[in-house]
Formats: sequence, structure tokens, C-alpha cells
Amino acid sequence: MLRKQKIVPHLWFDKEAKEAAEFYTSLFPQSSITNVTALHDTPSGDVDVVSFDLWGYSFQAISAGPLFKFNPSISFMVNFDPSQDTDARARIDQVWNKLTEGGKILMPLDKYPFSERYGWVEDRYGLSWQLIFTNPEGEERPLIIPTLMFVSDTGEIAEEATDFYLSVFKDAKRGAIARYPAGMEPNKEGAIMFSDFKLLGQWFAAMDASARQHDFSFNEAISMIVHCEDQAEIDYYWEKLSAVPEAEQCGWLKDKYGVSWQIVPDRMGEMMERGTPEQINRVTQAFLPMKKFDVAALEKAYGGQ
Repeated sequence: MLRKQKIVPHLWFDKEAKEAAEFYTSLFPQSSITNVTALHDTPSGDVDVVSFDLWGYSFQAISAGPLFKFNPSISFMVNFDPSQDTDARARIDQVWNKLTEGGKILMPLDKYPFSERYGWVEDRYGLSWQLIFTNPEGEERPLIIPTLMFVSDTGEIAEEATDFYLSVFKDAKRGAIARYPAGMEPNKEGAIMFSDFKLLGQWFAAMDASARQHDFSFNEAISMIVHCEDQAEIDYYWEKLSAVPEAEQCGWLKDKYGVSWQIVPDRMGEMMERGTPEQINRVTQAFLPMKKFDVAALEKAYGGQ
């Protein structure tokens, strides 16, 4: 199964995954719900797994109980680029107005030194978005970029973390980098104000923040699914990324910076989207006790062996 997007953000909702996906897909062009799969007899009971595209960028969401809450440590930057979207100037205001309904404004939609129109909002579900009107004369960037905020006591960990990710993933490179100048305390001079980087050909962004300003950190509410071709690729990412043994469950792991990842075989998407209810249930019951996924065992369950 060919995937244009190897890393897919995964959003954990209490019970609003379908509702949220319908809301998000109403905001952007080239957006749709692509699949809904029901999983039965999980630790969270019966759950819905929802796949959807926003402006051509793939997400997955699950309704699996009130275990985790979104916070701004991972947000989604949306580039409204007039060179890619002739309606960018009007669209940023329209999307902002929808996202702020029932939400919380973190930075008002306004003019800033880095953009003539930018705002940061937590929507009605608690998910964070950074909307930015992009300079059309700059280097073209994707419309949606997951952004990691590394909150730490020292206030400077983003460069180390992104260097680590760049060493782990193929087709990786650093893009722009901007550092905090003096006089922006408690942010440390020289720490990362903003940097973007590519992993498996996809853009991400990172920034540093001081724990004196923010009391949140990464959690499982947002994880990154890495789609793998085979068992060897699963083994590679598991060995490189997993740093918290007690967090290993059902293909999930947590790295040394607290970011959650799901290391998943490509075939699993086919099984869960195209399988019969009986096949899906067999695969579900096979993977629930697993930590790292065993592709051969999943194939056997799918085939009823």
C-alpha cells in the first residue's frame, strides 16, 4: 500500500473523534473523512478510529475515553500562502473565526514582526492551531506543519531533540532556524525560537519554551504514527525511539523527550480499512497484548490462522 505521507498525526478524543473530524473537514478545501473503523472489546470499550484529510494532509483520530487532554505542546501550523491559495487572505480570517468559536485565543490574530497576520488558538476540543499568513516570496512550505514545543527547565532542548530526530529518520534535513535574542526572558538567549525540519520528506517545526512560563508537556493526546514497510523497519524505529519501557503498548512508544509515536505496519491500514468485521476483530485482539507490533502474527490473525 503506497502512502504519500509516512508520518500521520494521531489525535485522542474522549468520544468526539467523528464530530471533530467533521468540523475540521468543513474548514478547509480538499478535505474529507476517508475512513471510519469501529474496534470492539478494547480496554476503552468500543471505539471509533477516524481517518481524515485536511487540505490534502492526513490525520487519524480515535474516540477512546477521557485519558488524555490536548495542550499547546503540539500544535498545527497552517500556512495561508497566497502563492498556493488565491483566497489565502480571506480564508485565514474565516478559519480563525470558526476555530475560536467555543475555543481559547492564545495569541490574537494580528500583525507580528514575523508575519502580517498570525494567531494561535485552542479550538473547542482543546486542539491548538497556529494560523499564519505566509510571505509568498519566501520558500514554499506545506499548508499544515505539526509543531513541537519543548518545555524544559533549561529552556533549550529543541535543538538537541530535532538533531536526534534528524539522525533517526531518512530523507531528513533542517530548514530555517531562528534563535531567541537577549532580553526575551525567561526564554534563554540562543535557544530555538523557531526551526523547521524534514523527516521522511515531511515538514515539522519546533520551538523552545521555559517551564517558568508553561506548565504543560507532551502526552499521548497527540502521537505520530510512523507507517513502516516491514518488520525490519518497525524494529529499527522501535529500537531508536523507545525510551520509556512502561509506555510501550499496542505499537505505542515514548521517546526520551516525551513525544509519543506509534510504529505501525503499512499492512495494518489495509487490514483495518478493508477487512470484514470478523477480520478486524481478530487483528484487534491480536495486537492488544502486543508492545512492538509483530507483523507475522497480525497477518495470521487477519487470515484466521
